[in-house]
Amino acid sequence: MKKVIYIVLVLVAIGGIAVTLANNKKEMATAAAVASQTSKAIPVVLTTPKTGTIDKSFTINGTFTPIQSLSLMSETQGQVIKLNKRKGDAVKAGEVLAQVENEVLRANVITAQANFEKFKKDLERFEKLAAGDAITQRQLEDVKLGFENAQANLITARQRLEKSRIVAPISGVINESYIEIGSFLNPGSKLFDIVNVDKLKLNTKVSEQEVMLIQKGAKAKVSANVMPDKAFEGTVTAIGANADKSLKYDIEIQVNNSAETALRAGMYGNAYFEIADTRPALLIERDAIATSLQNPKVYVVQAGKAHLKDVTIGTVAGNLVEITGGLTEGEQVVLNGQINLREGTAVSVMK
Repeated sequence: MKKVIYIVLVLVAIGGIAVTLANNKKEMATAAAVASQTSKAIPVVLTTPKTGTIDKSFTINGTFTPIQSLSLMSETQGQVIKLNKRKGDAVKAGEVLAQVENEVLRANVITAQANFEKFKKDLERFEKLAAGDAITQRQLEDVKLGFENAQANLITARQRLEKSRIVAPISGVINESYIEIGSFLNPGSKLFDIVNVDKLKLNTKVSEQEVMLIQKGAKAKVSANVMPDKAFEGTVTAIGANADKSLKYDIEIQVNNSAETALRAGMYGNAYFEIADTRPALLIERDAIATSLQNPKVYVVQAGKAHLKDVTIGTVAGNLVEITGGLTEGEQVVLNGQINLREGTAVSVMK
């Protein structure tokens, strides 16, 4: 009897546990359904592109590069016996950077000089003999040829000796050095990278509308991203004659540099061109750009869902961005809430 009662109690307990689990499962399913309903639509704030007027003045971004930059290669062969300049040192054009062992080259110059002097005297003597018809014209021509060869050999020997002195071809700063005392050089060996940053070029691109507003020699207000409050005067020194695939034109803007300026090649910068005129433009708030200005995209809302769309931008004027392609006036564009969106996400519009 006790055994029967025990079995009944166990069955009742198991039944209770099963009912509890079933109820919990229903509650979890209900909560998941509620959560699913809640997460179906992401709340967003919308805006629409509108046609307005914008200042023709515009800002463009770019990268600073040296006015001159070169890799100096060896034109001689031999061991480096003296190194006058190292990485980071300032140099002037014509300054000797290093010296290569040149005893053999000096001896070659002495030999070539002596040979040249001999043929020079022979030529003078044979010219006198030829004037008195004491020798044939062929003999005189042979001596002249020997003299010219001796002269060429002397010039070559002197040039080879001169090239044993490694000289800076431009003024600037040694950005990298590839040799040390004792290094053995061959023609073509890399020696130094030299950059001239006394002036810098801001390399950038402008749209087809913007390129029509500037010309060579135009002035711009230039600044570096690392010091946006400091402005420098820049001058347009080159304008590309042919657009790239995105219909952008290469522009070079030259800026004077100094120790006080402290600009460095490779820094990011921007140039502002002030144009005293306005024009109509399709404008949208800058916060609507879901990505970056370099790769602009926006979320547009269609049938209650968000869709990521590529756009083309023009001038950036404060909090407004000019849209030159990808959007039309009146489209619904997400202004706030993009961080939670993905392609096809359902949205609810917040008023």
